[in-house]
This record gives sequence, C-alpha cells and structure tokens, in this order.
Amino acid sequence: MVVIFFLLTITLFIFYIVLRIYEPKFKTKKRLDEFVNTEKVIIKREEENEPLSQRIILQLRRKTKGFFGEKISSKKEQVLDRKLLQAGNPFGMTPIEFHALKITLKIVLPVLFGMYAKLLNSGINGVIVLGLIGFIFAIIIPNYYINQKIKQRYKEGLKELPDFLDILTVCLEAGLGFDGALNKVISKKVGVLPSEFHICLEEMRLGKTRKEALTGVKERLEFDEIKSLINNILQAEKLGISIVKILRVKSEEEREKRKQRAEEEAMKAPIKILFPLVLFIFPSIFIVLLGPAVIQLINEFVK
Repeated sequence: MVVIFFLLTITLFIFYIVLRIYEPKFKTKKRLDEFVNTEKVIIKREEENEPLSQRIILQLRRKTKGFFGEKISSKKEQVLDRKLLQAGNPFGMTPIEFHALKITLKIVLPVLFGMYAKLLNSGINGVIVLGLIGFIFAIIIPNYYINQKIKQRYKEGLKELPDFLDILTVCLEAGLGFDGALNKVISKKVGVLPSEFHICLEEMRLGKTRKEALTGVKERLEFDEIKSLINNILQAEKLGISIVKILRVKSEEEREKRKQRAEEEAMKAPIKILFPLVLFIFPSIFIVLLGPAVIQLINEFVK
C-alpha cells in the first residue's frame, strides 16, 4: 500500500512539473489559434459582404492558384513575376494567374475562331486555318500586352524623372532627410515614380534597409536612368557625399536628355506623316480637284 501511494505521489509530481513546463506553450498556442481563427472569421465576413461577381472571381482565382501552381516551374514563375512587376502588376495578377490566363486563351480563342469559321460555312479547311490564327493570337496577345505596359511605364518614368528630382532636391535643401523628402514628393505627385518610391518607403517601414528597398525600385523600373540614379544615391550614402549635389547634376542631365528626345521625335515627325499623307490626303485632294473635270469629260464623251 505504501509503495502504491509512493508511486502515485511520484507520478503526480512528475505530471505537475511537466504541466508547469509546457503550460506557457499551451497558452501561447491557444492564443495564436484564437487569433488565426478570428482573422479567418473576419476575412470570411468581409468576403460575404462583397458582391456576388467579386466572390465568384475570388473563388476562381483561388482554384486557379491551386491547380496551376503545381504546373508552373519556380524558374518560370520568377521570370513572370519580374515581368509583371516591371509592367506595374496589371489587374493585380500573380504569375500563376497570368500563366493560367495564357493557357485559357490558347483554348478559348481557337474554339471561338473555329466557331466563327463554321458560321461562315468555310468548311473544314477554313475552321483549321482560323483556329490556328486564334491560337497564334493567344500566344502573342498576353506577351504583347505586358511588353507594351513595360514600354509605357518606361516612357512615363523618363518623362517624370527631371521634375521628380527637382522637387526631391528642393525638399532636401529645405532641411528634410532623404526619407522625409521622398515622402513629401510622393504626397505632391502622382505617376510611375511616386508609386514605386511609395512602395520603397513602405518596405523600409516594414524593416528593409534603404539599400534593399532602393534596389527593389531598380528591379521594378529596369531602365538605365533609374539604375544610374539609385547607384549614385547608394554610392553617395556609402562615401558620405552630399546627395543634393548629385541629384541636382542628375536633374540637369535628365532635363537635357528629355529635351534631346523631344527634338529627336520632332525630327522624326515629317517621315512618320509621309505615309498617311501619300496614302490618304493626296488621293482625297486629287478627287476634289480633278473629280468635277473628269465628270464633265465623261458627260461630253457620252453626248
């Protein structure tokens, strides 16, 4: 009896020690589970408040990620992610969703083109030809759209750069720090550069270093002028050189380059206008000038 009592006491003592050791972990896990479940409930309620069309799109996006996420390689996903970032992340698409869109278009467009050929009674050859044309369009259109968005952002960024640098320089000369000056410029201007540097500031607030955040801007806006600007800023910060002087010189350079680009475009204008002039304007002028005379000659010969 004494032995049983002793063993029971030892067992209870060990159980008490184990409970005291693991009790904080159990409490932490319980609180985390409550927090996660609360977040899930909040997200679910927010989704339920969305319109039906938005809920359907959200579910489709989730299914797409689940299905196509396994089909795309990590290397291809990184390449697509980089291109989408450079294009400004149109429609908020992820690489998996963009890949899914490309595959969907490769299925849908040939079918639609083939159905159109069938409606025209083109025969089996017409259906095959139009189906192939639809497939080619499905391959070209997504990549063309992304490349055009990248070019558009490139042009807008170049156009905004001199003014952006001027305002940033003025803010720095007024006594603001680099982060404060960036924040001031972002609050006053709208465009490609302000939006990208806004992301840069948010990343710094979340814990990234200035170098990492600025390198992210350089990767999203992959053109030489921005690369040069950010490299100069990082170099000045490293060597302790005044950023204001660098920005003022860079601003003057970019303004001169913008002027040269405008002059270059102006010199190209006569060549660009030549084709529509010959094809559309000259024939119209000839019809207006010679039309009445030709009509009179025809009437004379008919008589």
